[in-house]
This record gives sequence, C-alpha cells and structure tokens, in this order.
Amino acid sequence: MKFNIALLAGDGIGPEVIDQAVKVSDAVAKKFGHEITWKPALTGAAAIDEVGEPYPDSTHEICLASDAVLFGAIGHPRFDNDPSAKVRPEQGLLKMRKKLGLFANVRPTFTFPSLIDKSPLKRERIEGTDLVFLRELTGGIYFGEKGRRDNGETAYDNCVYTRAEVQRLAKKGFELAMTRSKKLCCVDKANVLETSRLWRETVQAMEKDYPEVEVSYEFVDAVAMRLVQWPNSYDVLITENLFGDILTDEASVISGSMGLMPSASMGSDIALFEPIHGSYPQATGLNIANPLATVLSAAMMFETAFNLPEEGKAIRDVVNKSLAEGIVTEDLADGAKAYGTKEVGDWLAANI
Repeated sequence: MKFNIALLAGDGIGPEVIDQAVKVSDAVAKKFGHEITWKPALTGAAAIDEVGEPYPDSTHEICLASDAVLFGAIGHPRFDNDPSAKVRPEQGLLKMRKKLGLFANVRPTFTFPSLIDKSPLKRERIEGTDLVFLRELTGGIYFGEKGRRDNGETAYDNCVYTRAEVQRLAKKGFELAMTRSKKLCCVDKANVLETSRLWRETVQAMEKDYPEVEVSYEFVDAVAMRLVQWPNSYDVLITENLFGDILTDEASVISGSMGLMPSASMGSDIALFEPIHGSYPQATGLNIANPLATVLSAAMMFETAFNLPEEGKAIRDVVNKSLAEGIVTEDLADGAKAYGTKEVGDWLAANI
C-alpha cells in the first residue's frame, strides 16, 4: 500500500522525536511492503518565524491532501513569557483542530510491565490499567467568546456546547466501548454547569441505542480522585475539552512518564497522531528527549488510520522490547546507562 503522510514536526523537541517516528515507520513499511511519502509542513513557533502564522494555509492544504498527519509538538517559551503576544504557537494547534474537524482526541493510558514500579503510584493500584479518554476538541471554553471589560480588570471565557457536538463525540465513545469492555463513563460537572447538564442528558438519551454498554456518570472532581486510586476501574471515558485536557495529563503519569503516551485526534475525514507531551524547549537539541510516545503514535496511525493492526503491533512489540532491555532515554534510565533520542530510534528501526 502507498500512503501520503503530512509531517508536522513543530517546535522544541518535536523535530527530534518526529525523526525517530519516521525511522520506525519507514522500517515497518519496508518490512510489510508499504511505501510512505512524507510531506513536511510548518506549524507552531517555527511557522510564525517563517511566515507569521502558526498554522499557514499551505500547511492546511498539505494536511487535507494526506492520508494522515503525524505531529510533534507546539510551543516556545518566548511566547509563554509574553502575555501581550498577539500571535501564539498554540493558536495554530486550535486552528488546525478546528479547520481539519478534529473533534475527538483519543488518549489511551496503559502500563508497561517492565516499568510498572517507575510509576508514582503503587503497583497494586495500577496493575492492569488500560483506559481510553475521548476528549472533545473543538468546542467548550477554549473556543467560546472571551475578552476583558472594566478597563481590563475583569476577564471572561464562555463555555458553549451544542447537542450535536456532544452527540458526535459520545457516538465515538459508545462505539469504542463496544470494541472493549462495554463500559462508558461520562465525565461532567452537572451539579454546577449548564453545559454539563446538556452533556449528561444527551448521553442519557443515547443509551437506548447501545443497550450492551454499561454507562456511568461521574463529576470531574471525583474522577480526578479515582484516577489515582483505582484507575483500572475505568475503561472508556468521554468528556468536554477543558476537563479532558486536565484529566488526560493526570492519567499520563500512571505509566511512569509523559514521554510514553500516544494520542490521536479524529475527525470525519482525516486523523492526526501526536505524543501527549509538549515541546519541552529545555531539552531542544540535547538528544535526550524520549521518542517513544511519538513512535507509539505512529503505531496508532497504522492501526486506526490505515487499518493495519499487524504493523502497529510490530511497533508496540519493539517498544516493549526496548523498555525491557533498557534501551531508553535518561528519563527512564534510573541510574543505568541512558541512550540518546537518535540512538533509541536507530535501535527500534534496526530491531523491526
């Protein structure tokens, strides 16, 4: 098979970890007889420096013409430290999600047998954890009306959802639950927020269409607590944009490192795959960034965008092998020999 893949390296460590995912993807393609054409494009601070926009029209056209998008990271401290900046790298990420219609962020959280004691949580609490968050990506407070009044002394951010936005995300959640343990948790704050009440009543109305799925409804603060107490009690969780942003970062530490978790952002026509970590500018160019989350994002790409489970499994297997044999970057080395970002990528590709 032949694939055209848009390659958005982005900022910070993005280009370094993307390079390793490309190595591994090319190795898998060669092994299974596929051909990949990579289409690099600018985004984030790199795009602002080059053309003044964090998500240029030229990048959007490349994404639309591709079979999938593999994305690194966005963000740069010079924008973080300048509250008055009119154009920010993160605006490119929001714009990309909106223009590509990427309304569902799929964030798995699972444990690795060889790393289970590196988690900040006790082994007995996390063993067997295998859950997936579906976070709504294109609505809510991030996209609502925002501004200042009273000469800048008062700020506001409006959270707005339509029933149709909730339905399309919930549909994906129900469908995913049907392929797993048939358990779905709707995370909201319906005791306080009107948008959450809309979420809850919409999901309740959809239950009849999926009678085999056991549905629960929990407040976001309770889920935040239970994630660190009994994470393996969850299977598929659906929630709105802000809650999902916070909870998925909390869940990511269960595995022992944010550098391990992949994600996908799904729409009706195209999907984007990216590590959950940020641009980590302090590590840029030092060859110390953990590439495994990006490599596992490539595995998700083969499995979900191209429906090639064996190719995805080949990547997952070699990642597990690297962890078991200690071919890891400094964040996981724990006093043992640490390998560089490039060296880990080379080892993974060679072992595939």
